Amino acid sequence: MGTVTPCFECLDRRIRSEFSDEVVFRYGVSDSPLPFGSSAVVEIYVNREVVDTTSYDVSGQFMLVGLSVNKERFADADDGYSTLENGLVTLVNGLQGKDSITPLEQGQYQRELDVGIQADKTSSSLNDSLCERETLEAVDHGGLSISYCEHPSCFRMISALTPVPYIGRISYIAIRDVVSKFLAGSTEDEVISSINLLAEGKINRVYGVNFLNLVGFSTFDGTNLTGTVRHPNICPILCLLESRDSRYLLQPKFQYTLENVMQYSPKALQSDWHIRLFMYQILSALAYIHGLGASHGNIRPSTILLTDSCWPLLSIGDMFLVRCNLRSAKSASSGKPCCLMDYCPCQTIYSDLKLSLSIDWPSDFKRWWTGEMSNYEYLLVLNKLAGRRWGDHTFHTVMPWVIDFNVKPDENSTAGWRDLSKSKWRLAKGDEQLDFTYSTSEFPHHVSDECLSELAVCSYKARRLPLNILRSAVRSVYEPNEYPSSMQRLYQWTPDECIPEFYTDPRIFVSRHSEMSDLAVPSWAASPEEFIILHRDALESVHVSRQIHHWIDITFGYKLSGQASIEAKNVMLPTSDPSMPKSIGRRQLFTRPHPIRRGVTTHSRYHHDGASCARCQDVHESKAAANMGSDIISPLHFAPKDNLISETSYMEDIEEATLFSENSNCLNPIYSYRESSAENFSSLEYLKNKHLDKKVLEQLDGAPSVLSDFDFGCLLEYFEADDSLSMGFQEILLWRQKSSALGISSQEQADDIFAVGCILAELYLERPLFDPISLAAYKETGIVPGVLQELPSHVALLVEASIDKDWKRRPSAKCFLESPYFPPTVRSAYIFLAPLQLLSKSGYRLQYVAKLASEGALKAMGTFAAEMCAPHCLHLIASAASDVETESAMHVLKEFLKCLSMQAIKALILPIIQKILQAEYSLMKVSLLQVSFVRDLWKKLGKQTYLEKVHSLIVQNLCNSPNKISASAASVVLIGSSDELGIPITVHQAILPLIHSFGKGLSADGIDALVRIGALLGENFIVKQLLPLVRSVVLSCINISQMNKPEPQQSWNVLTLIDSLSTLDGLVSVLPVEVILKELIQDQVCLHVKVLRQIQLDLRVTQVAATTLVALSQRIGPDLTSLYVLPQLIELFAELAFSQVAFGEFGPSLRSSKISKLKLDEDVKIEDRKDIVLLLYPSLASIIGIEKLRQCCSTWFLLEQILQRRHNWKWESSGETSRSVDIMNPQRVHIIKYSSSDYNPAKLLLNGVGWSIPQSQGVKSGLTVTNGKQLNDREQVASINSSVISNFGNQEPWFWFPGPDADMEGPDFLGRGGGQKDEVPWKIKASVLYSARAHPGALRTLAVCHDECTIFTGGVGPGFKGSVQKWELPKVNCISGYYGHDEVVNAINILSVSGRVASCDGTIHIWNGQTGKLIAVYADSSTNSPLQTTAKITTEQTSMLMPNALSGGMLSNAFSGSLYTCMHYLESDEKLIAGMGNGSLRFIDVVQDRKLHLWKSDSAEYSFSSLVSAICPCGSSSSWIVAGLSSGQCRLLDARSGNIIAFWRAHDGYITKLASLEDHLLVSSSLDKTLRVWDLRGNLATQSNIFRGHSDGISSFSLWGQDVISVSGHKIALTSLSRSTSEGGQQRLFPQKLYSADRGTRNLSVLSTISVLPFSRLLLVGTEDGYLKICC
Repeated sequence: MGTVTPCFECLDRRIRSEFSDEVVFRYGVSDSPLPFGSSAVVEIYVNREVVDTTSYDVSGQFMLVGLSVNKERFADADDGYSTLENGLVTLVNGLQGKDSITPLEQGQYQRELDVGIQADKTSSSLNDSLCERETLEAVDHGGLSISYCEHPSCFRMISALTPVPYIGRISYIAIRDVVSKFLAGSTEDEVISSINLLAEGKINRVYGVNFLNLVGFSTFDGTNLTGTVRHPNICPILCLLESRDSRYLLQPKFQYTLENVMQYSPKALQSDWHIRLFMYQILSALAYIHGLGASHGNIRPSTILLTDSCWPLLSIGDMFLVRCNLRSAKSASSGKPCCLMDYCPCQTIYSDLKLSLSIDWPSDFKRWWTGEMSNYEYLLVLNKLAGRRWGDHTFHTVMPWVIDFNVKPDENSTAGWRDLSKSKWRLAKGDEQLDFTYSTSEFPHHVSDECLSELAVCSYKARRLPLNILRSAVRSVYEPNEYPSSMQRLYQWTPDECIPEFYTDPRIFVSRHSEMSDLAVPSWAASPEEFIILHRDALESVHVSRQIHHWIDITFGYKLSGQASIEAKNVMLPTSDPSMPKSIGRRQLFTRPHPIRRGVTTHSRYHHDGASCARCQDVHESKAAANMGSDIISPLHFAPKDNLISETSYMEDIEEATLFSENSNCLNPIYSYRESSAENFSSLEYLKNKHLDKKVLEQLDGAPSVLSDFDFGCLLEYFEADDSLSMGFQEILLWRQKSSALGISSQEQADDIFAVGCILAELYLERPLFDPISLAAYKETGIVPGVLQELPSHVALLVEASIDKDWKRRPSAKCFLESPYFPPTVRSAYIFLAPLQLLSKSGYRLQYVAKLASEGALKAMGTFAAEMCAPHCLHLIASAASDVETESAMHVLKEFLKCLSMQAIKALILPIIQKILQAEYSLMKVSLLQVSFVRDLWKKLGKQTYLEKVHSLIVQNLCNSPNKISASAASVVLIGSSDELGIPITVHQAILPLIHSFGKGLSADGIDALVRIGALLGENFIVKQLLPLVRSVVLSCINISQMNKPEPQQSWNVLTLIDSLSTLDGLVSVLPVEVILKELIQDQVCLHVKVLRQIQLDLRVTQVAATTLVALSQRIGPDLTSLYVLPQLIELFAELAFSQVAFGEFGPSLRSSKISKLKLDEDVKIEDRKDIVLLLYPSLASIIGIEKLRQCCSTWFLLEQILQRRHNWKWESSGETSRSVDIMNPQRVHIIKYSSSDYNPAKLLLNGVGWSIPQSQGVKSGLTVTNGKQLNDREQVASINSSVISNFGNQEPWFWFPGPDADMEGPDFLGRGGGQKDEVPWKIKASVLYSARAHPGALRTLAVCHDECTIFTGGVGPGFKGSVQKWELPKVNCISGYYGHDEVVNAINILSVSGRVASCDGTIHIWNGQTGKLIAVYADSSTNSPLQTTAKITTEQTSMLMPNALSGGMLSNAFSGSLYTCMHYLESDEKLIAGMGNGSLRFIDVVQDRKLHLWKSDSAEYSFSSLVSAICPCGSSSSWIVAGLSSGQCRLLDARSGNIIAFWRAHDGYITKLASLEDHLLVSSSLDKTLRVWDLRGNLATQSNIFRGHSDGISSFSLWGQDVISVSGHKIALTSLSRSTSEGGQQRLFPQKLYSADRGTRNLSVLSTISVLPFSRLLLVGTEDGYLKICC
């Protein structure tokens, strides 16, 4: 009774018959180019109750591996068969041994199954029973006797290698439970929970101990129990299933294999270290398998599965013992596929194919070239080599369209034939469109999609596919009439290629959907069957056979890359991230042109009725005379007219084909030393004894007593960071000698090591090590392949050891793991990451990482290994939900912040933090918004990165935040950071964004943040910045309310007024009384009163205005209220007293606005404007007294009548109202009140939570307010006002920063968020805010620290020597300097290493930015001598804080060589690039204080005057360097090699500056008065994007997003690069002069340099007369 390899249709039917409808066949999986195989990708629906299959919950895709497929049983089932039900064996009809179990045993098994234990106890009885009936079938396989073992041994080995949650008969309920558990991530929860308990000193089960032993913790040697846990590098098995006819293995489907990653995304394994870690994991899994006495037997790239993070898993389903059960001896030897049913249509469709189940590329090519193999068959082989898969719509097998279907194909005519020298994409789009796409795209390309997309495949097969697939792949709304109705229309519609079904299967034309018509065949075909015959004839025709090699070159060959792809208009759009793994893509099989076919396949080879076919009678087959190579067969001709081919031409064709075949031998890689592998069955006896007996099962419920005092911290000894001793060749050589002496235990295991060596070599070589020819040569001569010389020496030694001809000398997997090839960081990373690969909930894995990290594991393994581990750990943080998980996630985050470099934090941690802050409320978000964590993040990232990436997200959490907790946390962080940011940044990055959110959902915490920031920064800040902004908003809204604006704008206007008044209310509560009088009441109409007078406003605005006015009156007291507030209300009271018509109403948007309701008093309801009397009159009476109110208000009698009539209010003699409703203190939930006696800005600072001492503490500590004593006359008020004015006149930090009054033009000024890449154009005023003399001579260069508070200026110092001054912007004072230069300082760079600064005056000085002490000096000799030693300066040297502290002659020797003319700091590499006077570039390592390589210029190309005047890195990751020369030329160089990529004339004069706008855009300025923008991807010589307008040479410029601010002479100009240029690529600049902000006088100084403060929105300008000017 033999097993067979079924076709995919039979496999689909079998799965449908044996499984429920919830297990859906998607496509088959096979190693053959034919659609025959025993494995399939299936989707499992977990919601069985749902009837409509289109709405099922799809669990995902799984791999169903057939362990045996039996044709006889499928056709006619036996009466006697074995079943596995719930892991219990029932043997029927004469099976000897145990045939049933007791209910007690079944209950024990169920308990084990519930806790996730593999049913090894049952497996034990299973094996005992099945071993008695186990049969071995001897097969003569090429002279090698192989014993094929039936499924019991296979099941036994699988259960020994990994726990299997379910073993039994096919049951949807069982499968659904296992799949649900897998998808929930809880399959291996028991293991990770055990490890976490172990970390806490609690050992309840052996799972954790056993797993840690597996991954390399030798502390637990001797505690291993086979089958209790899965090795982290072995693919999990979910089910072992048996039916009457078949046995299956169910495992997860992983998207990637090593094979397709190496083919489609080779950069996914990013470095040599990643390859080492990868190989360590493979060897670790092999060591485990070999330790059980077994071997894998089929290790190759296609059997190594990869997760999304490139974690490798060895596939058990591909092991030799498993695969040998897939076919019987007969089918294994013949390789002939078979259908399981006699009526299967595939018997007819594929009956003519002569392909075997395996591919032999050289033989297949020879057969095709000579005509023995059809075009169709050969294209199937190429598809398989390219990785394409039958039935997988995302990567379906592709065939060419060969006719256009307008006329019947006729070889005697050229009409109707498709041009195979052009891709279908090119034919559909046209050359003109492709040329335009190529020339205008950011990444030049012709083809933006696959040659066969999923959309095209599903459209082709629409008549046969289920509707749910059509809805997901084609269009969500199913419209049957939109699908092409005929072959002609289909061909015209698609830019994609064809599929094989159109050449073989007539059923593709017949629709299974009643609403969709059949696909119409051309008129020259009577039926789909006839069309298939004619279409296949066209594919095999002489015309196509002569042209098909062109199509192969385009689809699989050399026209996929290089110049050939450009000429063929076949350049593919590159992937956005080459480091991401891919499972599909275009694989280039050939690097040279494909030979033209010499033979033609006869019609009778694929047409079954040859006797009745005229073509079969006319064309005769030619026989092959010899094999390919030296004995090539005689020519097979296309047609009789081609018989006369010269012998010379024929021999040339033979030579071409032979060379092509030999050049493509890598398409047939070999990974096994022996031609056929067999399982060592002696190891099976060993496996029989490795199952868990009853005694072992009892141990699973207890903990080993020897580990009762175990300390998890002792595992830290396994984490090492020193890789210095692991890379040497001599160490590996010594290891090789030792390993060869130890040897390996079996030949089968040695074959696994051979495969590992081949894979290791291929990872470095990027091509296979062996093909059949090279392996045969190696076996015969013992000489290793020459390609090993291309490997690094230590890798070559390992590969040689692994492929040793003497298998006994090959190292074992365990010995391999101990080789010096694997550094300590690899081992540390592996044992750290292995538990994270368990199939368990993310929370459990987070707890494990947190515990190990908190014990110091990350620190112990070092920064590099921690960075490599971070991507595997950090993605778990975003999923933290519970309190425990959040706590663990924060531990992990903080530990990684301590260990990682700043660059790694930006790349790995920052995106996760941004994602969490942008998401909805979570505990993780609140934890991130803690002041302590944000402070640590700020310190690690720096101020600039924090502002760019994090700060705006904190502000966003105050706007439209649905959660009070996260908004409150964000408010605390924002308030605490404001004083550190400084006033300019706070205004632009906190205050303006919050005010911009007025009326747009700003939370109460956002308004509170505004108030508290004002309290923190002091009354000057409130008066100078906040109050003018709020006042402008209120006045603008009042103006808008008087206009006829659309309802949405009026609604926004109302909400904005409410937020503005609420903010004023809060500010009133923290300001001193005298400031309130001065700013809000005394000198102008009170804003509250002005709002109350607007009769057209919504009544809720009126209500807020009234209640906040009452609060203001309470704040200033009765005397000041009667003196200043009450007179402004007289007119309002008169209007209300005599008014007959009620104005105002609740706007519709306000009624439904939840935000506005939070800010209103819901206890007091007003219905019209007369109810304002209720809000104001009683409250004022209580504040100033009823008699005084009546005395001041002439309409008091009418007002009180209104109150009594409408609200039953009456003033009693006792001084209390008769109305019981409390209207004196309206509720305002969002504002915290402060009394006069409690006012203290220091106390207001977050209730004790702060970041640092406030910058303006001295001023704020002096603020006082009057206590109980009230002012009674105008003289006292005047004295108060004069004291306020004198107090404001005192200098304090940021005294020069202007208020916003000057640019208040309505609400347009709101919300300019900060950042270096602001999309909104910036309007400069050309106004000088402050000017200070920085140098006695010219100020030549500026450098701004990331905090935008500290700057360095360089230029001419005392005695006309060079000097550098350090300035603090808050008070614009020079705090220190460096005076060690002898010449004028022309460049300054702030280094990120320990606060050091580099300055250049011809030599480069590195000095401490804090102390001014010199650290190193760099200079180059004018001769071509070796690199000079860096001039080291000892710490005993004097400080450079004072001028002339360094003797003048100390650095005199530095000027004997070529001068450094400019420099640029590469922050990512911590290297300095210096330009030189001879046109060369010098690299300096500032970390190790040494000079590196020197890139010299060609002396013949450059004159002496062509010095390097500007340097700029650009390109992705600064991979390019641009050097500007004094001659106006520019050089584009490769940063890795120094090779010149491009050289062009950029300007007609001296280039003053270069800057990179984006990765590919460069901006340059010159003394020729122009700015130019260059696209480095295009032809630089022909570009002319020029900006003109300056009348003098441009001395410098600075970038701000898309804006360029340039200086020339005494003028400044702003231009936006986002605007399109005029004809000829020219655009005008409009320079303007600088004016003093206070006196309006012109600046007449020549401007020398400029720098932008992007977050402060300020400009720093240096002048030739030594002034530093702050401008806006």
